[in-house]
Amino acid sequence: MTIRPATTEDALAISALIGSLAHHFLIHADGSQADAFLMTLTAESIERKIASAELDYYVSVFESQMTGVISVRGGTHLFHLFVSEDFQRKGIAYALWTHVKNIYGWSSSEVPVTVNSTPIGVPFYEYVGFRQAGPRAEKNGVAYIPMQLAVMELNSLKE
Repeated sequence: MTIRPATTEDALAISALIGSLAHHFLIHADGSQADAFLMTLTAESIERKIASAELDYYVSVFESQMTGVISVRGGTHLFHLFVSEDFQRKGIAYALWTHVKNIYGWSSSEVPVTVNSTPIGVPFYEYVGFRQAGPRAEKNGVAYIPMQLAVMELNSLKE
């Protein structure tokens, strides 16, 4: 598996990957009340995000197939972390997480690192050192749990 910076040519595959997992974080499986949010996941929207200076995107690829995506906003907010269902539970999320943690120096950082986790993603984020920072929230048809990386936990996860 290779992890590399995403390019605008990856936007369609990233959009398809995240879209295939939307049922895990939408409040209503049919996407009702989530139109505005779902528009942020189109290939065109992802392409604009990749091209912007605000977000950094990385993808994991195995035998020319995109297996996962991770993005960071402003150097301190984990914006996206998704792994294709066919590749889940194979260490890809952890590899993507470790990749960005090392790039941004989160192992030694005292700057708050945050994520809005999907309900299904909470166990993974707790495993890598995040703790719930607020109650479950629902906005634009999406359910999420705000989390923050615990510095004490982070220091114990140094590699």
